[in-house]
Amino acid sequence: MATPQGTPSAATGQGWGPPYLLYIGNAPDHLAAKTARGLAHWRPQWCIGQFRGSECRTTIGIPDMTFEQAVAAGANTLIVGVANAGGVMDEETVAHVVQALRAGLNVASGLHQRLTSHPRIVETAKACGRTLFDAREPPATPVGKGLPRPGRRLLTVGTDCSVGKMYATLAIEKELRARGVAADFRATGQTGIFIAGRGIPLDAVIADFISGGVEWLAPGRDDGGWDLIEGQGSLFHPSYAGVSLGLLHGAKPDALVLCHEPGRAHMRGLPHYPVPELARCLEKNLDAARLTSPNVVAVGVAINGSNLPPGDAARVRAAIEAELGLPCQDPVADGVGRIVDRLLQCLPN
Repeated sequence: MATPQGTPSAATGQGWGPPYLLYIGNAPDHLAAKTARGLAHWRPQWCIGQFRGSECRTTIGIPDMTFEQAVAAGANTLIVGVANAGGVMDEETVAHVVQALRAGLNVASGLHQRLTSHPRIVETAKACGRTLFDAREPPATPVGKGLPRPGRRLLTVGTDCSVGKMYATLAIEKELRARGVAADFRATGQTGIFIAGRGIPLDAVIADFISGGVEWLAPGRDDGGWDLIEGQGSLFHPSYAGVSLGLLHGAKPDALVLCHEPGRAHMRGLPHYPVPELARCLEKNLDAARLTSPNVVAVGVAINGSNLPPGDAARVRAAIEAELGLPCQDPVADGVGRIVDRLLQCLPN
């Protein structure tokens, strides 16, 4: 598995790496801060504070710090952990990045607009002797072949974007490892790359190379373990279905887990497109996956029930289980034990 260029050894402290100050700028809602939120949830020991702009409308629940305070507390890198339409840096973000570099922080970003594309940021980093890392700079990958390869692979898919695919995948990794099963999270997005320290930003890969990029990410294994591949987008989202389809073909998955946020009325950012019915969404994903993995099976549904009262969440899970005949769990609220039970029942080593 290749590590992104510039990724430091955590032990040496050279270049970018933890401890982190998480930048959420003027995020308008919790979804816009999902990169920072994911890091704070899965790697809390790396995250010492957050930096919020004056118009920020959310928090990730860790101490607010200035750049200077973060450096004094031991921070090594500012993670630009906010997402926006188009993934660009506004003037305030650029100014904050420059301030962070001058204060003594390296900077890593998951935005589509590269840090290294902005002359002022590059000049400041060079003058201050700081490292810049763009998580969305993809490696060179081959065209996908769809050939058989050893090992087991699970892919998370979704009814929409930002419904918890990364969380579900990481929770399954944690559960399998707790049971003594070899399992590795394979990151396909910027947040996952920061969490895992390696991966491929599939939404920055040229379309013809998406499936090949996933084959490169999970090339095969012979230890009886699982590659757990982070899903992206949704086959039903007109903006992002392309990356979702390439993932399905390149992953050559043995198992799928469907991820869903109950109560979401429409596709994110597209009020004129409703969220698909679960059964239809699952069958379309299975059908697409069968091109390269004819025997793929669905093993569970992971919901993001953070906006549901506890009683409603239980009723929603029960209704989904009755409809699809699959275990349904909220990875954050109650884990993924029953989903993993089904996985290992259907696909024993």
